[in-house]
Formats: sequence, C-alpha cells, structure tokens
Amino acid sequence: MNGYYRLIAAFLLGGVTVTGFAPFYFYPAPVATLVLLALLWRTSRTPMQAASTGFAFGMGLFGIGVTWLYVSLHDFGHMAPALAVRALIVLCAYLSLFPALAGGIAALRYFRASWAWPGVVAALWALMEWLRGTLFTGFPWLAVGYSQAPDSPLAGFAPIVGVYGISLLLMLSAAWLACWLENRQNRRFWLWLGSVWIIGFSLQQIHWTQPEGEPVTVSLLQGNIPQNMKWEPEHLAATMRTYVRLVQESPSRLIVTPEISFPLYYEQAPRDYLGLLTEHARSRQGDVLIGLVERSPAGDSYYNTMFSFGASPEQSYRKYHLVPFGEYIPLKPIFGWVIDVLHIPLSDFSRGGLDQQPLNLAGQRVAVNICYEDVFGEEIIMQLPQASLLVNVSNDAWFGHSIGPHQHLQISQMRALETGRYMLRATNTGVTAIINERGKVLEQLEMFTTAGLHSAAQGFGGATPYVRLGNSLLFGLIGLLLLTGCLAAFSGKRKTL
Repeated sequence: MNGYYRLIAAFLLGGVTVTGFAPFYFYPAPVATLVLLALLWRTSRTPMQAASTGFAFGMGLFGIGVTWLYVSLHDFGHMAPALAVRALIVLCAYLSLFPALAGGIAALRYFRASWAWPGVVAALWALMEWLRGTLFTGFPWLAVGYSQAPDSPLAGFAPIVGVYGISLLLMLSAAWLACWLENRQNRRFWLWLGSVWIIGFSLQQIHWTQPEGEPVTVSLLQGNIPQNMKWEPEHLAATMRTYVRLVQESPSRLIVTPEISFPLYYEQAPRDYLGLLTEHARSRQGDVLIGLVERSPAGDSYYNTMFSFGASPEQSYRKYHLVPFGEYIPLKPIFGWVIDVLHIPLSDFSRGGLDQQPLNLAGQRVAVNICYEDVFGEEIIMQLPQASLLVNVSNDAWFGHSIGPHQHLQISQMRALETGRYMLRATNTGVTAIINERGKVLEQLEMFTTAGLHSAAQGFGGATPYVRLGNSLLFGLIGLLLLTGCLAAFSGKRKTL
C-alpha cells in the first residue's frame, strides 16, 4: 500500500473507532481498527511513515469523535464558522501527535523485530494517552479504554488499572492479533489473547465494594434551559420558577440540580427563594444541591460551586479542574484575545482545592464533581474511599444535539466501574442518569425534556485496587513492558516474531 492510500486507510480506521464509544457502544470496533493500525505500523518502511499513519488515525478519531466542539465554539460561543473549523482542526492535530509518537517509536527496527513488540506498542499507546490526559491540564476524551465500558470483558480490569490500563490491554490484544495475522504459524498469541479476555470476564464477577446501609431516595433534576437563554437576565425568573417547581415536586431525600442551575452569584440569590428549597428538603429529612457562582469576599475571584441546603449543615464544593478557554484563559498575555472571540460568560473562574472532602448529605457521604471533572479518574478517587456516592453535575447543553453528551455519560460509567460506586448525573439538558457500581445505566431521562428523575441509589463502602493505588499499577505495567521490550531488542539475542 503506497503512502497516500495508507494515510486514507488510517484516517478511516480512526473514524470507525468512534463507533466503539457511546451512543453506539460497539466495543469490538476499536479492537478491529487497532489491529489494522498495528498492521500498518508493522508494514511501515520507516518510523516517520508509521508516525504519519498514527497521526492520520488520530485525525480520523478526533476529527469525527469531538465534532461537538464545533457546536460549543460556533453555535454558543459565536465564533465565526471558518475560525471554529480552524480551531477544531488545530486541536485535533495536537491530539493526533500522541498516536503519531507511539507509532513512530514502535516502528523502530529493533523493537519491530523483537518478540516483545506487542508489549512495547501497548505500553507506548497507554503512556501517550496518559500524557494527552495530563499535559496542559489534559484532554483525555476518547481514550480508547472508554469504548470498553461497561459490557466488554476488558471492563473487568477497570477497578484495578483504570481506563488507561484498559487502553493498554486493548492495544496489547490488537498488537497480538496483528502479529498473528502477519505470521499465522505462531499460535501463542491466541493463548495470550484468550487469557487476558477470560481474566477480564472473571474479574467482572468480583464485587470489590459492599453496600452500606439502606438505599437513599434521590431526585436528579433536568431543567432543560436553552444555552442561548441561560445567562439572559430576562430569562432568570423563568429558570428559577422551573427549578423551584422541580424541587417541590421531588419526593426524595437527596435532590440534585445541574451545574450553575441558577446563573447567579450566591449572595444575589433571594433568601426567601433559597428558604423555599431548604424548607422542602428539610421536610424530607434531606438536602438539595444547588449550582451557583461563588464570589470571594474581596470580589477578586469567583468559583463554580455546588451548595447544599436542607437538614444537614450548609456545605459546598468548588470545582477544581477547569476547562481551558471555557472557564479560564491559560497564558493570558498570549491567549487573552480569545475572550473577545468567544462570548462565554464568566470565563475566568478560580480553582477550588484538590483536597476537598465528601459532603455529608441525606445520610450519605457524597463526592461531588462538576462537569469536565469526571474525565479525570485519578482526581475523582481523591475523595475515596470515604465517599459512599458519586455525583456529577453538568451542563452539556454546550454540545447541542451531538454525540458529546452520550460520550460524557460513558465516561461517568467508567468512573463508576473504577470506584465501585453509584454515579448520579444531574444535567441541564441530558444525559441525566443513575449509574450503578457495575457501570450500568439503571435509569435515565429523555434528553431535552424538563423533568426530574426520581428513584433510589445504594451507597457503597470499601475500596477497589484502583481507588487505593491510582495509576501506580498502570505505570508499573508500562515500565515492565518497555523494559522487557528494550532488553529483548538490544540484548543481542533477539528472537523475531
């Protein structure tokens, strides 16, 4: 295959990989596309050709998988169409550098000729995904491990090695299959492949955490406030009427509203209005979580905050992991002009602390995370194992009628798997849902409807290995595979595949 067709094939493979993620949930698709990508890398003439193949794969994956960003930039950020497209292309090109680097290194002659090549490829892939999710505050969206939640046998590894560990095992499986396709006489790859997937299935039968106490009744409210009207002063009264009605219709002890459900500073919220919400929560011996903007006493900083009102003492959680260019502007001397291009209200939030503790609400210990924060599993576990429930509040109205909200739901499913906890999602326009400790969506509201999801959630105690160790096992596995690969490649006794 010449270079031109190779790049087209890699781009298409990246695009097809998107079908492994929500809302499609076809988890075998990334297995097949990564097998073919590994074959393209093995047949590359030079590391540079392999790198360009990895780059094309990334452009297909991200170019199709994160198209919802155009909706955020153009439809709601009012960025000119041409500029929004260019911004999306630049972001996808940056994200594609990581699979390009993995492919370029894996195609080095000494690695490619070694029996340890599948492990090297898998370690490099997982390392690049982790770097992508960490550098410059990180963008871990579409890590291929998410595509295996919740039904793939590989999802059984989530409570042990987390999403990046699943990415490693997925690429390891793909590299083994690629090597078998190249040399069908070598059947040991089938033994290794079968062992990993059987172990994953077996791990799914293990209950790493245990129920604590009786289930708590919960109401997750979906106000369905149009994003283009949310911050308009003339629409504020209608928004507040919507949520007071939804709260007062809620029969539950724990009531959750979405991120910044009331587009107000805390001190601007009418006391009699908050009193109505507090009184209703107390009548249920419970609490209500309300999203508001919190301004510092000096007025020089403000926070994206969830406040609790009700039977428990008032508590709050401030968002820690902010969205670059959405909630703060990095390197203002260089990128300050973005504020004038993107018409995003309150685009310079301050960070809350990383050491915040779970909120004691309705008899549960609730670990709150706001919107984009649940993409970072290593940060979610900072409130565990103390927390008995996870709560994510979001405003995915920024994504419009795209696949973005569904992908975000699948990310929450992975967090539930990693931690062995229920995840409760209250969003403005959807997907509002209850996810159990096995990553299964038990109930959800129809998107773009004004309603409350009234049900029950079980609190859990205990800790999965991932909660206790974080990414330590992942890094140990990456280091072991890379060390083995280097020893096999440069020992002078290399055994070819």
